[in-house]
Amino acid sequence: MATVGEAGRLGLLRANAPFRRLWSARAISFLGDSLSLVALMLYIAESSGEALAVALLLLVGDFAPALLGPLTGALSDRFDHRRVMVVCELVQGGVLVVVAVWLPALPWLLALVACRAIAGQVFQPASRAIVPALVPDERLEDANAAVGFGTNGGEALGPLAAAVLLPWVGVRGVLFVDAATFAVSALLLRGLPSGAGAADEEPSALLTDTWQGLRYIAAAPVVRVVTLGFFAVVACNGVDDVALVFLATGPLGGGSVEVAVLLAAVGIGLFAGYLLLVRVSGLVPLGVLLVIGFAVSSAGNLLTGLAWGVGAAFTVQAVRGLGIAAMDVAANTLIQRTVPPGMLGRVFGAMYGAIGVAAALSYVCGGLLLDAVGPRAVFVAAGAGGLAATAGTGLALWRAVRRGAATTAGVARPGTPRESR
Repeated sequence: MATVGEAGRLGLLRANAPFRRLWSARAISFLGDSLSLVALMLYIAESSGEALAVALLLLVGDFAPALLGPLTGALSDRFDHRRVMVVCELVQGGVLVVVAVWLPALPWLLALVACRAIAGQVFQPASRAIVPALVPDERLEDANAAVGFGTNGGEALGPLAAAVLLPWVGVRGVLFVDAATFAVSALLLRGLPSGAGAADEEPSALLTDTWQGLRYIAAAPVVRVVTLGFFAVVACNGVDDVALVFLATGPLGGGSVEVAVLLAAVGIGLFAGYLLLVRVSGLVPLGVLLVIGFAVSSAGNLLTGLAWGVGAAFTVQAVRGLGIAAMDVAANTLIQRTVPPGMLGRVFGAMYGAIGVAAALSYVCGGLLLDAVGPRAVFVAAGAGGLAATAGTGLALWRAVRRGAATTAGVARPGTPRESR
């Protein structure tokens, strides 16, 4: 295992073989996901000719599974996390093989995509919950930053890889490539140590376990603040992906190139943010880092609405990416240090399910606002709302620390080992 003083941002990956397997599996899997999403969007657009069909694909793939987050998180807590992840990857790969061979009509395609997305929703909390079993407590921030860097790298490379592969192998070929990435991921995950996440006692009914997870979140001050704060900030700011298109082509007077540049800005900021967080790990208390991330991401949207040109908008969106990276690392590490191992899957499932719902609400409400008031006003309103949510989160987290509820969470003293470990 890696030590705290080990130099170099890749030290943890070099020294920790189990974590390297998890990191590689997730990066490869996310690359395949992004690759096949582009292929399916193009296939549906060409076969149906309807924008609504593409929107349904996105809703089925993201929003619908998010509603099952607490349930899928409870499912991941019932079994060994390694086994859960391997089975989920094989299920997703199998579904993609069926889609590639069949290329069915839209209703059947949406049903298959929903099955794949639900398996991915079960995978996500297990993959987050297993990290504390693979790395020492003092390296959790490094590990979460490295995972974020790898998964965002895979998502960023996916569309580029799709652009190269589609002319050569077509939609079917791209889907088979994605299925192969799931197979490779499953093989890598098969080499992880077993035992993490396995129930210590006879599990109760799945719905009972799910309800226990929600009750735990409601009763644990730090976890409740992190979850609600993340939900509120995403609900305010999630509209930016949609609004950027209209800002670039409207007030900023750009075209498709300017749209692509602005959409890439956050990704560039995310890369830089994860690399920076690996280097400054432990220097900033996690609670402070979370609030800074919320504030920077929200202020970035507010300033985007005031930007006078594409260059200015690109700059503040890139800085916003730094804030999103800080949000991600701080929230995941706080939960991993605060929550008992047997409850981690349920907490992560509920939190990321709530984030998915918040993003969908932001798309819908933000889209209506875009038509009513225009992109600049939407960005300013989104950023202002996010800053208000940030202030509320910071105050609630400070109160939780004052009550002593976050002593083992690393808020007041980052790096403090969990009592449960």
